Amino acid sequence: MLLPEVLWPRRTDTAEVIGAGLEIAALGMGHRQVAAHLGRVEDTVRGWIRRFRLRSEDVRRYFTVALVELADDPVVPEPAGTPLSDAVSVIAAAHQAAAMKWPEMNTVSRWAFAGRVIDGRGPCEGALAALDSA
Repeated sequence: MLLPEVLWPRRTDTAEVIGAGLEIAALGMGHRQVAAHLGRVEDTVRGWIRRFRLRSEDVRRYFTVALVELADDPVVPEPAGTPLSDAVSVIAAAHQAAAMKWPEMNTVSRWAFAGRVIDGRGPCEGALAALDSA
């Protein structure tokens, strides 16, 4: 079954909804507050946040490489206080760098962009392939 691009594999929520939840969690809100804000089940939101936290350092490194590859003069975000916040910040920065390089990326949400990059369909596969093999 093919899923629309806005859906992440094995997820029934859109990339934008999951990403919004991660952004809210990066501000320091717990999963109950995030779930209430998004109108989603607490267990579902807790799972998103838990899985992202477990991988947040890898995500931060991955998107830092993407940012450096995409930007002419990359500005890596300052540490935001938690690994989750750092990863969310660098995803936003990499998306902004992609939009500066290719204006049509402004029509793609940062979370759809993140899904494309992680899935190998993004604008910087070469640099990220090198990171994967390291």
